Amino acid sequence: MNEIRFLENRANPTVKICGRVDSKNAADVEEQITACLQGVTDPAVVLDAEDLEYISSAGLRVLLRLRKAHPEVRMENVSTEVYEILEMTGFTEILPIVKAYRKLSVEGCEVIGEGANGSVYRLDPDTIVKVYTDPDALPDINKERELARTAFILGIPTAIPYDVVRVGDLYGTVFELLNAKSFAELLMHDRENADHYITQLADLLKLIHSTKVKPGSMPDMKETVLGWVDFLKDYLEEPVWKKLRALTEAVPAQDTMLHGDFHAKNVMMQNGEVILIDMDTLCMGHPVFEMGSIFNAYTGFYVTSPERRGAFIGLDAEMAEQVWNGLLLHYADGDEDKAKKIEQRAALIGFVRLMRRLLRRDGMSTPEGRQTISVYRRNIEKLTEEIDDLTW
Repeated sequence: MNEIRFLENRANPTVKICGRVDSKNAADVEEQITACLQGVTDPAVVLDAEDLEYISSAGLRVLLRLRKAHPEVRMENVSTEVYEILEMTGFTEILPIVKAYRKLSVEGCEVIGEGANGSVYRLDPDTIVKVYTDPDALPDINKERELARTAFILGIPTAIPYDVVRVGDLYGTVFELLNAKSFAELLMHDRENADHYITQLADLLKLIHSTKVKPGSMPDMKETVLGWVDFLKDYLEEPVWKKLRALTEAVPAQDTMLHGDFHAKNVMMQNGEVILIDMDTLCMGHPVFEMGSIFNAYTGFYVTSPERRGAFIGLDAEMAEQVWNGLLLHYADGDEDKAKKIEQRAALIGFVRLMRRLLRRDGMSTPEGRQTISVYRRNIEKLTEEIDDLTW
């Protein structure tokens, strides 16, 4: 059965085509598409072909006429069968054509990681899938794949996504990680060897921070942090904010690779090899910005509830403290004074991020939120007074 309908709430005007389009109904299909797009001036129309079973030469002529009215028209979710017709007739050279994605279900699958952008599920002993929260995440997926490829070429041991899939109404990327376990799992189930795992985490972090990237090839984390600081201008005393702004501005620009979300759930062990995952946050800048994010993962998030320390990344409070302290000391090559210096500066960046985050989430509307924001503010004030530069 043929059906044409306009899909609401899409980034671009989208028309869904179902069934068959051939000489018998091509004129009717064209009329329905024209009615759906009445008044639409956007040249970038999308034809959703997920349920299109067949298209004949008469249907192809409809596409050509549609292209005249909407020069940037493209087809998405095209089945293998329909794609073969389009390819054979040369339409893949005329229109942007995106093949349909394989469909997967994560029902009953183990959740091995959760973040702001999505969740990671284990499909089977060999395979994991990261499912993105945003239903329009394809640009983010392509960005992450390119960043992961760049990191891999530069010598960072990372899993390269090999397939893009549909999981319900969402998109996901599939990785092959044969019998891999996160470092959070290893630390909690093999506590006697925790120092060994912490050393491996620190070695990987130092490898990342010793890797130089092409200027401009990744987001500049300094610009992001300056944005956080600027957001706090109306929430901090003027002298505090001015010094905080000056400290951040004074951090030298660097083409150093940063992961952006480095913690024990984003590092995997596969057959004795350490592998970094979740590469959508890859960026560049001074390592202090990375250490601020790591501080939050192990300490900052829990400053008002220390008993929950490490819960987000699957660690208990004791292990989270051991990992953070051990990571710092090994990263500082055993120099305790340097480790304390790094921690102090990381804490300042971390609390800036947390305060801005909670304010943006309407934290001032609840007593608990206001109390937590007050704790963040006091830490920022204290650390800003104590610190004269953010580097080491």
